[in-house]
Amino acid sequence: MGIFERYLSVWVGLSILAGLFLGNLFPSIFDLIASLEYAHVNLLIAIFIWLMIYPMMVQVDFTAIKDVGKRPQGIWLTLVINWLIKPFTMAALGWLFFKVFFAGWVDPQSADEYIAGMILLGVAPCTAMVFIWSQLVKGDANYTLVQVSLNDIIMIFAFAPIAAFLLGITDLTVPWETLLISVVLYVLLPLVAGFFTRQHIIKSKGLPALNSFLSHIKPWSIMGLLATVVLLFGFQAETILQQPFIIVLIAIPLLIQTYGIFALGYFAAIKMRLQHDVAAPACLIGTSNFFEMAVAVAISLFGLHSGAALATVVGVLVEVPVMLTLVYFANRTRHWFPKQENLS
Repeated sequence: MGIFERYLSVWVGLSILAGLFLGNLFPSIFDLIASLEYAHVNLLIAIFIWLMIYPMMVQVDFTAIKDVGKRPQGIWLTLVINWLIKPFTMAALGWLFFKVFFAGWVDPQSADEYIAGMILLGVAPCTAMVFIWSQLVKGDANYTLVQVSLNDIIMIFAFAPIAAFLLGITDLTVPWETLLISVVLYVLLPLVAGFFTRQHIIKSKGLPALNSFLSHIKPWSIMGLLATVVLLFGFQAETILQQPFIIVLIAIPLLIQTYGIFALGYFAAIKMRLQHDVAAPACLIGTSNFFEMAVAVAISLFGLHSGAALATVVGVLVEVPVMLTLVYFANRTRHWFPKQENLS
């Protein structure tokens, strides 16, 4: 495990602090960056997200899908949680907290935007960070590739309709065109680019060359992640520093959702008697979010300084430390599952 994976929470934490410091000290620079957009897409954010996602997409091996029939239960668990449960529980929690529990503390327009941000997080299952979580729990790498591949394919077709349907519970207008552009830009194109890159390198130079290529582009993915976090917290620095109470309010339902979804998935995995190297990654995939996608769509739909964008940024703030606690828990409870056998 590299130094980035080992100290992931440290690097992300430092990036958050750097974003808050720079955003508060040089707000005009971040305003200038915020103005660099085309078709409601911030160009610099798009570049950094591509840097982050593309190396992960090159790792996706669609040929591994043929092995899904050997242990299908883990796939079904992931798909049910990601597409039939998680988006709807996130929307329900957002509505419950911001329309009922927190209604006296948040104005209706802001409440709708916070709910929208939570919905975008819930509809975007984790892609880029999946490989790190799987590695940390010693998950089956090939099986994780299958899970990621299927999720990415489904996300191309399901993200926009589900997001639009759930955003309909708020009073916000859903611009379908922007939503579809975001799916194409942040899911379909990186996935296609990753697929053709992988195929070209393997056919022309072989698998060792692919592994070498991945090792060389991995630092760019890390730079993209950290730069994105710095920018996101820089854009929201003023709001976060002046209204820390709002951050706490947004974090509460996000924490309940994260731990609740993991508990549901983990309990189901135990009852299904899945092996730990399949069960742990499946539950972590279902629990974590493709926050890069959620943030990008929130910015495209509602703007850099919107409540929706803030909610997705709080999702970044919450996710990394929470996921690391779940990784620790999963590793400590390995004995709850049957003896592992590699997928072959």
